[in-house]
Amino acid sequence: MRVAIVTESFLPHVNGVTNTVRHTADRLLQRGHRVLIIAPGPGPTRHGQAQVVRIRSVPLPGYRSFSLGLPDAAVERALADFSPDVVHLASPIMVGVGGLRAARRLGIPTVAIYQTDVAAFARRYGVRALPVERWVARIHRRSSRTLVPSSASHRQLEALGVPNLHLWRRGVSLDLFGPEHRSVDLHRRFAKGGDEVVIGYVGRLAAEKQVRRLVELADLPGTRLVVIGDGPLRPWLEQHLPHATFTGMLAGAELATAFASLDVFVHPGEDETFCQTVQEAQASGVPVVAPASGGPLDLIDHERTGLLYDPRDRTSLRSTVESVVADPVMRWSMAWQARRQVAGRTWVAVVDELVDVHYAAVLPPDQRELAA
Repeated sequence: MRVAIVTESFLPHVNGVTNTVRHTADRLLQRGHRVLIIAPGPGPTRHGQAQVVRIRSVPLPGYRSFSLGLPDAAVERALADFSPDVVHLASPIMVGVGGLRAARRLGIPTVAIYQTDVAAFARRYGVRALPVERWVARIHRRSSRTLVPSSASHRQLEALGVPNLHLWRRGVSLDLFGPEHRSVDLHRRFAKGGDEVVIGYVGRLAAEKQVRRLVELADLPGTRLVVIGDGPLRPWLEQHLPHATFTGMLAGAELATAFASLDVFVHPGEDETFCQTVQEAQASGVPVVAPASGGPLDLIDHERTGLLYDPRDRTSLRSTVESVVADPVMRWSMAWQARRQVAGRTWVAVVDELVDVHYAAVLPPDQRELAA
């Protein structure tokens, strides 16, 4: 089978969309399928055996490290030359629209992956959300099939009139993340040599992640705060969290060690369609505190595999973190149960489901054997 992945983001940018595309392409290639990736901005033009076609882009205002794809005739030319059996639209917004239009003109079925709550993202940056929401809904209504990562996303798109919605979760790299990577030395450094409970956040330091709320935990007795990641709000956070440890962006084994060396993971963002870092913390054997909103509602069984706080209550984040900091038995139990919960969510299993179920469903009946 020939699969063209049209994505709003790809390497060298590292984010949820990029990681999902990378894992998807890797597994497709392992299964012997041919893959083309179409992505905005400068970057590598090969990913393993897959060609990467680069199209025009501009830096996103207020977030210049992110490339926003522009309409480009190169999208249709690349699809026509490659002649795919399926076009995979990864979090379609701008580049994805070009991919969708070209696929429809060429008579190629599309599978659209809803991964970013663009309307919520727009609100965080002072842009009117309603037109953005309508734009995204129109894209998904015109796709052959839309895959959503969580029950909350399903309800959101269903309310916007998007048909043919199907749940497709994300995988987690269980060969990378695990409690066995915990480092006593790194934990001691995070705790500044003391016996404090280490609370960590991992992710982009940007408005859409609501990382300013970490300030609510700055003076929590008996704790140390670690911030792993980078982004436009890092200077603000460093100013308001003078006693926190900032590691910058980490990846690979270094990230896995840092994750496993935390005692509690906190994610304050309310607009996550899935929240991959919750899964990575769970895989690392670290108890999680996250908002009772969006993707975490599916990932956390409250008081069994983590804790959910009420994002509408301005005292709830702090009080919820206080409760888990004060109870080491609770931390151990939730971490153990969460690790069991994610044990089967490998990227191999998740991408195989994508191919065998969702790609196959949009192919004509006489071509469905291509997905095998």
